[in-house]
This record gives sequence, structure tokens and C-alpha cells, in this order.
Amino acid sequence: MTRRIMWTLLVLTSVLLVLAVVPLAVSMTARERVAYRDSQRAATRVIAAAAEEHLSDNKPPTVMRQELDSAARAGDCAAVYDASGRVVAGTPCAAAQGEEAQELVEEVLDGDEPEPPENEGRLLAAEPAGEVRRPAGAVVLARSAGPLESRIAAIWGWSAAIGVAGLAASVLLSVRLARWVSRPLSTLDASARRLGEGVLDERADVGAGPPEVRRLAATFNTMAARTEALVHGHRAVIADVSHQLRTPLAALRLRLDVLATGAEGDTAAELGAAQEEIARLSRLVDGLLAVARAEQTTPRPTAVRVDEVVAERVAAWAPVAEERGIRLTAVSEEPALTVALGAGHLEQILDNLIANAVDAVPTGGSVTLDHRAAGDSVRVCVRDDGPGMTDEAMAVAFRRFGNPEARGTGLGLAIVHRLVTVNRGTARLEDTPGGGLTVVLDLPPWREGGRERGGTSRSLPVLKET
Repeated sequence: MTRRIMWTLLVLTSVLLVLAVVPLAVSMTARERVAYRDSQRAATRVIAAAAEEHLSDNKPPTVMRQELDSAARAGDCAAVYDASGRVVAGTPCAAAQGEEAQELVEEVLDGDEPEPPENEGRLLAAEPAGEVRRPAGAVVLARSAGPLESRIAAIWGWSAAIGVAGLAASVLLSVRLARWVSRPLSTLDASARRLGEGVLDERADVGAGPPEVRRLAATFNTMAARTEALVHGHRAVIADVSHQLRTPLAALRLRLDVLATGAEGDTAAELGAAQEEIARLSRLVDGLLAVARAEQTTPRPTAVRVDEVVAERVAAWAPVAEERGIRLTAVSEEPALTVALGAGHLEQILDNLIANAVDAVPTGGSVTLDHRAAGDSVRVCVRDDGPGMTDEAMAVAFRRFGNPEARGTGLGLAIVHRLVTVNRGTARLEDTPGGGLTVVLDLPPWREGGRERGGTSRSLPVLKET
């Protein structure tokens, strides 16, 4: 927008300056030429009047020579011709006695009014001495065109200076106007982007820009405040309900355990099924609490070494995988990669993904973790050779309770997706070549020279997805 406003005003100002300054300079140049010519002709007529008294009335040439001396002192060249075209008197300068001067004299003596030419930087003017139709002679005056050219150059120089000053003022005003309009809009756009990324306390500046932009910022702040209240209320309800359900569920589970102690036959089977449902419901409540905590997380990025975290989580899950007969390995071609994530987030993400994979892969299968640089991000992949997912399941896997094939609560991948996206990363699912599922995470790299900031994150429960 800044460039568009600036170029629009610049083009408009340029057109106006061209339409105004150029014709004015042309007009002033023409007037200056006419004035210079008139001054030259007036000086020529003064000498012609003095020469006419000598040529027609046979008076002494004293006055005529005085006028010629005055012309010489002014820097002009002049020559007086009689009726036969012969030079009678002149200044020491011979510029008024050349071939072009002779042609002008002939035309003047014939009663014509010639168009004076310019000869070697000098302007020639010819006037009759006496009557125009029957002159007693002619006077030719040659004057340097330098002063005229200097005046014309000054006119065009000042015109160009005015044009440049006008363009500079237009650029300055257009930039200030564009910034006055676009800077608040850019700030509002950044605020809207941060609000969309989950920074619910983000507010726009309502004190800058045109009135329309200020009203828009105030409307945005009202919307952001209502959105924040709704989201926090929704999260608080989920957290409160989930927390309140944990106590009665624990009590109910204890009662069922007591009843199952002395039960036999069909009663024992029913009580066992009820205990499984209570356990599943407990995991669901824990998952809702985990989602509520994840959504309330606003991370402060820290530098996290991917290779160290991957090696640590593989070592932690290795006994579980070995017990189930699953091969859990980590490979990497670029070990020294650092990402910018909230404290503890990468550990939580990998725990959920490894738990899902170990639960889904049959005995003899494998789970592999690898990481590498991928353009402007760091890519972490968790792939297994289990049963995988259908296209329909992958399309909704990151939604809460969206995976119809989930064996657990259906919240594990939702939490992973939330923790990745809140850190400005992306997550997607792909089929593993040969069968299985691959989770691909593109995480933001830690920029060199960035200021590492502290911050801790509460650990969330590990939820199995598949």
C-alpha cells in the first residue's frame, strides 16, 4: 500500500508539474527572446537615427560616432551603410560587416523587413536610416547571444529546480501519508495474525492512523476481547468438568474393585467390563484435562537440541518397546539441529507419538525416529510399519475425538497438533512405504543470535491414539 500511494501521488504530481512548469518555461523563454530582440532593435534604431542625420542632411558624423562608441562600450558590434551598401562607419568589431550583414542591408534598402539571423553566437539586427521605403542607408548591429542564453538557461534551471522540489515534496508527503495509513493497518494485520495463532490477549493500537483505521482497531479489540472471554470460558468449563469428574470416577472404580473381589461367573465378567469402561472414562477425563492445558499454553521459545531429546525419549521408551518385541531406533544424518519450542514440548510430542506407534505396531515391528533439515525448518519423522490409517481417518486424526480408528481416547494426536502449531510448526500424516504410518513434523529452527528465553511447561499425560 505504501508504494502504491507513493507512486500514485508521484505520477500525479509529475503530470501536474509537466503541464504547469513546462508551458510556463516555454512562455517565459519566448518572452525573453522577444524582449532581447526588441532591446537590440531599439539600440539599432538609435544609431540609425543618428546616421540618418549624417547621410540625409549632411550633418557632421559626430553624433553618429558617439552612438557607435556607446554600442562598442556595451559590447555590441555595429556598422553604418549608405544607400549604395557601402560601409560608412562602424565599431572596431567587424561582426556587423560580414556576408549575412550585406544581405540584410540589401533587403533593408529594398524596403523589406528581414528576419535577423544568428551568426556565430551573435544576433544580427538591421534597421533603415530614414524612411522605410526610401532609406538613406542602413545600420546593422550584432549583439552577443550569451546573455540571452544565460537568461534562458536560468529560466529552465529554476523551472527544473521547482519541478524537483515539487517532486521531492510530493515524495515526502506521499511517504508520510502512506505510512500514516499503512502502518496502523500493518500493525492491525500483525495483531490479527497473532490472535489467530492463539495469543488471545493481543490488542491493536487505537491511537494511530486515520479515523476509519482507529475505528477498525477498536472493533478488532472488542472482537478479540469477546473471543478471549469465550475461549477462556470454554477451556475453564472443560477443565472444571474434567477435574470434578475425576473424584467420583475414582470412587466408582474402587467400589467396582470391591464388588469384583468376591464375584464369580457372569457377574465377574460384567464387573470386569464395567471396570474397563470406567478405566476408559478415566483416560478420557485425563485427556480432556490435557487438551485444556495444551490449549492454554502460550510457549516462550527456547533452544532445544533435537538429537538429544530424540535419544533421551528413545532410551526412555526402549524397555516398553523391548517388552512388546518392537524395535525402536533413532537415525539422523544431521545430529546438531536446534529448534525453537516451548520448554518440554518436544518431549511431550515425541512421548505421545512413540506411545501411539508402540501400541499400534504388532510384535516384530519397528518404530523409527529421524530428523533432518528441510528448507527453513527442521523435520522430525516418527514412522512405524504397523497397520497404518485409512485416508478418512488421517483426514480427521488431528481433531478431538475425530479418529474413528483410535483405540484410546482419540486425543493424543490432537494434543500433538496443538503443541506443534502453537510453536509455529506444522504436522501431517503420511503412509509409510511398505505399510504403516509416518508422522511428519516441521518445526521452526532456532535462529543464531536469538535471545534464549526461559519458561517451563507442565507435563501433559501421554495419550494413545491408535
